[in-house]
Amino acid sequence: QVQLVESGGGLVQAGGSLRLSCAASGRTLATYAVAWFRQARGKEREFITAISRSGLRTYYVDSVKGRFTVSRDNAKNTVYLQMNSLKPEDTAVYFCAVTINSDYLSPSNYDSWGQGTQVTVSS
Repeated sequence: QVQLVESGGGLVQAGGSLRLSCAASGRTLATYAVAWFRQARGKEREFITAISRSGLRTYYVDSVKGRFTVSRDNAKNTVYLQMNSLKPEDTAVYFCAVTINSDYLSPSNYDSWGQGTQVTVSS
């Protein structure tokens, strides 16, 4: 089973940027599609973006489209989430997860999750 570790979270002012990383070990990340979810306090975990195994296809929810960019480096076994123009409503714990399923939206379709990294955007 693959183990995932997120990093790169922190406190940033509105309009700022952060780059999250999701590093995998145990199995090659190229086996999986990878998604980022986030969970704000008191809310359900929300899908925000996914990237296919090859990296050729990406998917975004409307709320982050044009601001967030997901990418992967299979040679480094790492997926990245570049977050620009951050807003206070982006404040959440961000998780990466892997799946071999083609339905990216449901958290139940994911095989492994990281522990999450906190992103806080101040106004």
